Amino acid sequence: MTIPELTEAMITETEKIIVGKTKQIRLIIMTLFAEGHMLLDDMPGVGKTTLVKTLSIVTGCNARRIQFVPDLLPSDITGMNIYDQKSGEFKLRQGPVMTNILLADEINRAIPRTQSALLEAMEERQVTIDGETIPLPKPFIVMATQNPVESETTFQLPAAQMDRFLIKISLGYPDFSEEFEMLKNLGDEIPFSSINRLTDAEQINCVQQEIRNVRVSDAITQYIIEIVTQTRSHPLVKMGASPRASRGLYKAAKVWAAMSGRSFVIPDDVQEIAIPCLAHRMLLTGEARLARKNAEAVVSDILHSVAVPPAKEDFFEA
Repeated sequence: MTIPELTEAMITETEKIIVGKTKQIRLIIMTLFAEGHMLLDDMPGVGKTTLVKTLSIVTGCNARRIQFVPDLLPSDITGMNIYDQKSGEFKLRQGPVMTNILLADEINRAIPRTQSALLEAMEERQVTIDGETIPLPKPFIVMATQNPVESETTFQLPAAQMDRFLIKISLGYPDFSEEFEMLKNLGDEIPFSSINRLTDAEQINCVQQEIRNVRVSDAITQYIIEIVTQTRSHPLVKMGASPRASRGLYKAAKVWAAMSGRSFVIPDDVQEIAIPCLAHRMLLTGEARLARKNAEAVVSDILHSVAVPPAKEDFFEA
Protein backbone atom coordinates (compact mmCIF):
# COMPACT_ATOMS: atom_id res chain seq x y z
CA MET A 1 0.00 0.00 0.00
CA THR A 2 1.04 3.59 -0.59
CA ILE A 3 1.38 5.91 2.40
CA PRO A 4 -2.04 7.59 1.76
CA GLU A 5 -3.70 4.18 1.37
CA LEU A 6 -2.08 2.86 4.54
CA THR A 7 -3.09 6.00 6.43
CA GLU A 8 -6.74 5.76 5.39
CA ALA A 9 -6.84 2.04 6.17
CA MET A 10 -5.42 2.66 9.65
CA ILE A 11 -7.95 5.41 10.29
CA THR A 12 -10.85 3.21 9.13
CA GLU A 13 -9.72 0.35 11.33
CA THR A 14 -9.24 2.59 14.37
CA GLU A 15 -12.67 4.16 13.91
CA LYS A 16 -14.25 0.78 14.58
CA ILE A 17 -13.54 1.61 18.21
CA ILE A 18 -12.96 5.39 18.36
CA VAL A 19 -15.93 7.26 16.91
CA GLY A 20 -15.73 10.73 15.35
CA LYS A 21 -12.09 11.57 16.02
CA THR A 22 -10.65 11.34 12.51
CA LYS A 23 -8.40 14.41 12.79
CA GLN A 24 -6.87 13.26 16.07
CA ILE A 25 -6.28 9.74 14.74
CA ARG A 26 -4.61 11.18 11.65
CA LEU A 27 -2.34 13.32 13.84
CA ILE A 28 -1.28 10.31 15.91
CA ILE A 29 -0.48 8.30 12.77
CA MET A 30 1.50 11.29 11.53
CA THR A 31 3.44 11.28 14.82
CA LEU A 32 4.26 7.60 14.39
CA PHE A 33 5.49 8.10 10.82
CA ALA A 34 7.49 11.18 11.90
CA GLU A 35 9.34 9.22 14.61
CA GLY A 36 7.86 11.51 17.25
CA HIS A 37 6.05 11.24 20.56
CA MET A 38 2.52 12.27 21.52
CA LEU A 39 0.86 13.71 24.63
CA LEU A 40 -2.89 13.14 24.90
CA ASP A 41 -4.24 15.70 27.36
CA ASP A 42 -7.92 15.28 28.15
CA MET A 43 -10.71 14.60 30.63
CA PRO A 44 -11.04 11.16 32.24
CA GLY A 45 -13.13 8.63 30.36
CA VAL A 46 -13.05 10.10 26.85
CA GLY A 47 -11.09 7.18 25.39
CA LYS A 48 -7.43 8.17 25.63
CA THR A 49 -6.14 4.77 26.71
CA THR A 50 -8.57 2.95 24.41
CA LEU A 51 -7.33 4.95 21.42
CA VAL A 52 -3.69 4.15 22.13
CA LYS A 53 -4.43 0.45 22.65
CA THR A 54 -6.43 0.31 19.40
CA LEU A 55 -3.61 1.90 17.41
CA SER A 56 -1.07 -0.51 18.87
CA ILE A 57 -3.17 -3.40 17.53
CA VAL A 58 -3.58 -1.76 14.10
CA THR A 59 0.15 -1.10 13.72
CA GLY A 60 1.10 -4.64 14.72
CA CYS A 61 3.90 -3.31 16.92
CA ASN A 62 4.94 -4.48 20.35
CA ALA A 63 3.27 -2.33 22.97
CA ARG A 64 3.74 -1.98 26.73
CA ARG A 65 1.77 0.05 29.25
CA ILE A 66 2.99 1.81 32.38
CA GLN A 67 0.49 3.16 34.89
CA PHE A 68 2.31 6.16 36.35
CA VAL A 69 1.86 6.55 40.12
CA PRO A 70 3.70 8.66 42.72
CA ASP A 71 5.83 5.74 43.99
CA LEU A 72 6.97 4.63 40.51
CA LEU A 73 10.77 4.56 40.26
CA PRO A 74 12.98 5.30 37.21
CA SER A 75 14.17 1.68 37.21
CA ASP A 76 10.54 0.58 36.87
CA ILE A 77 10.66 2.19 33.42
CA THR A 78 14.19 1.57 32.15
CA GLY A 79 14.94 -1.72 33.89
CA MET A 80 17.82 -2.65 36.19
CA ASN A 81 20.60 -5.17 36.79
CA ILE A 82 19.63 -7.85 39.29
CA TYR A 83 22.04 -10.23 41.01
CA ASP A 84 21.45 -13.87 40.04
CA GLN A 85 22.48 -16.09 42.92
CA LYS A 86 22.68 -19.21 40.73
CA SER A 87 25.14 -17.77 38.24
CA GLY A 88 26.78 -15.31 40.60
CA GLU A 89 26.38 -12.55 38.00
CA PHE A 90 24.23 -9.50 37.50
CA LYS A 91 21.59 -9.90 34.78
CA LEU A 92 19.64 -7.17 33.09
CA ARG A 93 15.92 -7.12 33.70
CA GLN A 94 14.58 -5.03 30.86
CA GLY A 95 11.99 -2.41 31.68
CA PRO A 96 8.77 -1.76 29.74
CA VAL A 97 10.52 1.00 27.77
CA MET A 98 12.07 -1.75 25.61
CA THR A 99 9.16 -1.83 23.17
CA ASN A 100 7.85 -0.13 20.03
CA ILE A 101 4.87 1.70 21.51
CA LEU A 102 5.03 2.76 25.15
CA LEU A 103 1.75 3.88 26.69
CA ALA A 104 2.63 6.16 29.60
CA ASP A 105 -0.77 6.34 31.27
CA GLU A 106 -1.43 9.40 33.47
CA ILE A 107 2.19 10.44 33.16
CA ASN A 108 1.70 13.50 35.39
CA ARG A 109 1.04 11.27 38.43
CA ALA A 110 4.72 10.29 38.71
CA ILE A 111 7.33 12.40 40.46
CA PRO A 112 9.66 14.51 38.25
CA ARG A 113 12.58 12.16 38.92
CA THR A 114 10.64 9.27 37.37
CA GLN A 115 9.35 11.38 34.49
CA SER A 116 12.94 12.32 33.66
CA ALA A 117 13.75 8.64 33.11
CA LEU A 118 12.01 8.98 29.76
CA LEU A 119 14.06 11.97 28.55
CA GLU A 120 16.98 9.98 27.15
CA ALA A 121 14.65 7.37 25.64
CA MET A 122 12.48 9.97 23.91
CA GLU A 123 15.32 12.00 22.46
CA GLU A 124 18.08 9.49 21.76
CA ARG A 125 16.13 6.20 21.48
CA GLN A 126 18.35 4.59 24.10
CA VAL A 127 18.58 4.03 27.84
CA THR A 128 21.62 3.92 30.10
CA ILE A 129 21.63 1.38 32.93
CA ASP A 130 24.64 1.22 35.26
CA GLY A 131 26.77 2.94 32.63
CA GLU A 132 25.75 0.61 29.80
CA THR A 133 23.91 2.19 26.85
CA ILE A 134 21.17 0.04 25.37
CA PRO A 135 19.44 1.03 22.09
CA LEU A 136 15.65 0.85 21.96
CA PRO A 137 13.70 -1.09 19.31
CA LYS A 138 12.68 0.68 16.12
CA PRO A 139 10.24 2.27 15.77
CA PHE A 140 9.88 3.71 19.26
CA ILE A 141 7.10 6.09 20.22
CA VAL A 142 5.84 7.29 23.59
CA MET A 143 2.09 7.86 23.73
CA ALA A 144 1.46 9.59 27.03
CA THR A 145 -1.84 10.57 28.61
CA GLN A 146 -2.65 13.01 31.37
CA ASN A 147 -5.79 14.35 33.02
CA PRO A 148 -5.66 18.16 33.18
CA VAL A 149 -8.46 18.62 35.74
CA GLU A 150 -6.83 16.81 38.66
CA SER A 151 -4.29 18.52 40.87
CA GLU A 152 -3.94 16.16 43.83
CA THR A 153 -1.01 13.71 43.59
CA THR A 154 -0.05 15.10 40.17
CA PHE A 155 3.13 16.82 39.02
CA GLN A 156 3.44 19.21 36.13
CA LEU A 157 5.63 17.96 33.28
CA PRO A 158 8.83 20.03 33.00
CA ALA A 159 9.37 22.17 29.91
CA ALA A 160 12.29 19.97 28.81
CA GLN A 161 9.99 16.95 28.64
CA MET A 162 7.08 18.82 27.03
CA ASP A 163 9.49 19.89 24.30
CA ARG A 164 10.20 16.26 23.47
CA PHE A 165 6.59 15.57 22.53
CA LEU A 166 6.06 16.22 18.83
CA ILE A 167 2.37 16.96 19.35
CA LYS A 168 -0.14 17.50 22.12
CA ILE A 169 -3.79 16.88 21.33
CA SER A 170 -7.16 16.42 23.05
CA LEU A 171 -10.07 14.22 22.06
CA GLY A 172 -12.82 16.24 23.73
CA TYR A 173 -16.31 15.04 24.48
CA PRO A 174 -18.27 13.35 21.64
CA ASP A 175 -21.35 15.05 20.25
CA PHE A 176 -24.81 13.50 20.61
CA SER A 177 -24.71 11.37 17.45
CA GLU A 178 -21.17 10.12 18.17
CA GLU A 179 -22.05 9.14 21.73
CA PHE A 180 -25.25 7.45 20.49
CA GLU A 181 -23.23 5.36 18.02
CA MET A 182 -20.66 4.55 20.70
CA LEU A 183 -23.29 3.22 23.11
CA LYS A 184 -25.09 1.32 20.36
CA ASN A 185 -21.99 -0.48 19.11
CA LEU A 186 -19.65 -0.47 22.12
CA GLY A 187 -21.98 -0.19 25.09
CA ASP A 188 -21.52 -3.75 26.34
CA GLU A 189 -17.80 -4.18 25.64
CA ILE A 190 -14.98 -2.87 23.49
CA PRO A 191 -14.39 -5.46 20.73
CA PHE A 192 -10.61 -5.24 20.40
CA SER A 193 -10.70 -8.69 18.79
CA SER A 194 -12.43 -7.15 15.76
CA ILE A 195 -9.42 -4.92 14.99
CA ASN A 196 -7.20 -6.09 12.15
CA ARG A 197 -3.45 -5.65 12.11
CA LEU A 198 -2.51 -3.70 8.99
CA THR A 199 1.24 -3.35 9.27
CA ASP A 200 4.24 -4.20 11.43
CA ALA A 201 7.35 -2.58 12.85
CA GLU A 202 9.46 -3.31 9.75
CA GLN A 203 6.95 -1.70 7.40
CA ILE A 204 6.65 1.37 9.61
CA ASN A 205 10.43 1.72 9.57
CA CYS A 206 10.26 1.60 5.75
CA VAL A 207 7.57 4.31 5.71
CA GLN A 208 9.70 6.50 7.96
CA GLN A 209 12.63 6.14 5.56
CA GLU A 210 10.43 6.81 2.52
CA ILE A 211 9.14 10.07 4.02
CA ARG A 212 12.68 11.43 4.10
CA ASN A 213 12.42 11.76 0.32
CA VAL A 214 9.58 14.31 0.56
CA ARG A 215 10.88 17.64 -0.74
CA VAL A 216 10.76 20.92 1.18
CA SER A 217 11.49 24.10 -0.78
CA ASP A 218 13.49 27.00 0.65
CA ALA A 219 10.30 29.09 0.69
CA ILE A 220 8.53 26.55 2.92
CA THR A 221 11.58 26.22 5.17
CA GLN A 222 11.64 30.00 5.62
CA TYR A 223 7.90 29.95 6.33
CA ILE A 224 8.41 27.41 9.12
CA ILE A 225 11.25 29.43 10.65
CA GLU A 226 9.22 32.64 10.54
CA ILE A 227 6.32 30.99 12.37
CA VAL A 228 8.56 29.57 15.10
CA THR A 229 10.50 32.84 15.41
CA GLN A 230 7.24 34.72 15.96
CA THR A 231 6.52 32.54 19.00
CA ARG A 232 9.74 33.83 20.57
CA SER A 233 8.96 37.52 20.07
CA HIS A 234 5.19 37.55 20.63
CA PRO A 235 4.24 39.96 23.46
CA LEU A 236 2.06 37.36 25.19
CA VAL A 237 4.74 34.64 25.16
CA LYS A 238 7.33 34.29 27.94
CA MET A 239 9.14 31.31 26.37
CA GLY A 240 8.74 30.52 22.69
CA ALA A 241 9.21 27.34 20.70
CA SER A 242 12.72 25.86 20.53
CA PRO A 243 14.85 24.83 17.54
CA ARG A 244 13.67 21.29 18.34
CA ALA A 245 10.16 22.59 17.62
CA SER A 246 11.32 23.92 14.23
CA ARG A 247 12.75 20.53 13.38
CA GLY A 248 9.60 18.79 14.57
CA LEU A 249 7.33 21.03 12.51
CA TYR A 250 9.58 20.55 9.46
CA LYS A 251 9.49 16.77 9.79
CA ALA A 252 5.78 16.62 10.59
CA ALA A 253 4.97 18.74 7.53
CA LYS A 254 6.80 16.24 5.34
CA VAL A 255 4.75 13.40 6.81
CA TRP A 256 1.48 15.33 6.39
CA ALA A 257 2.36 15.91 2.73
CA ALA A 258 3.15 12.21 2.19
CA MET A 259 -0.10 11.18 3.89
CA SER A 260 -1.90 13.54 1.50
CA GLY A 261 -0.31 11.85 -1.50
CA ARG A 262 2.29 14.48 -2.32
CA SER A 263 6.06 14.27 -2.59
CA PHE A 264 6.51 17.93 -1.65
CA VAL A 265 5.34 20.20 1.18
CA ILE A 266 2.94 23.13 0.67
CA PRO A 267 1.96 25.87 3.17
CA ASP A 268 -1.31 24.08 3.97
CA ASP A 269 0.67 21.18 5.45
CA VAL A 270 2.45 23.51 7.86
CA GLN A 271 -0.76 25.30 8.83
CA GLU A 272 -2.63 22.05 9.54
CA ILE A 273 -0.14 20.85 12.16
CA ALA A 274 1.36 24.06 13.55
CA ILE A 275 -0.94 24.30 16.58
CA PRO A 276 -0.54 20.72 17.87
CA CYS A 277 3.21 20.90 17.17
CA LEU A 278 3.95 24.27 18.80
CA ALA A 279 1.34 25.27 21.39
CA HIS A 280 2.43 22.90 24.18
CA ARG A 281 6.05 24.08 23.97
CA MET A 282 5.22 27.72 24.80
CA LEU A 283 4.91 29.47 28.16
CA LEU A 284 2.59 32.47 28.21
CA THR A 285 2.80 35.66 30.25
CA GLY A 286 0.37 36.77 32.90
CA GLU A 287 -1.03 39.28 30.41
CA ALA A 288 -2.10 36.36 28.21
CA ARG A 289 -4.28 35.00 31.00
CA LEU A 290 -5.81 38.42 31.57
CA ALA A 291 -6.51 38.62 27.83
CA ARG A 292 -8.01 35.08 28.01
CA LYS A 293 -5.58 33.85 25.40
CA ASN A 294 -4.24 30.29 25.45
CA ALA A 295 -1.24 28.99 23.52
CA GLU A 296 -3.43 27.58 20.74
CA ALA A 297 -4.97 31.02 20.14
CA VAL A 298 -1.51 32.64 20.09
CA VAL A 299 -0.25 30.17 17.45
CA SER A 300 -3.42 30.79 15.43
CA ASP A 301 -2.77 34.54 15.56
CA ILE A 302 0.79 33.97 14.39
CA LEU A 303 -0.39 31.85 11.46
CA HIS A 304 -2.64 34.72 10.38
CA SER A 305 0.14 37.30 10.73
CA VAL A 306 2.97 35.49 8.92
CA ALA A 307 2.89 35.94 5.15
CA VAL A 308 2.11 32.70 3.32
CA PRO A 309 4.53 31.90 0.48
CA PRO A 310 2.79 32.37 -2.87
CA ALA A 311 2.19 29.25 -4.92
CA LYS A 312 5.28 28.72 -7.06
CA GLU A 313 6.83 25.93 -9.03
CA ASP A 314 9.71 25.76 -6.56
CA PHE A 315 7.43 24.00 -4.06
CA PHE A 316 8.03 20.98 -6.28
CA GLU A 317 11.80 21.31 -5.99
CA ALA A 318 14.11 20.33 -3.19
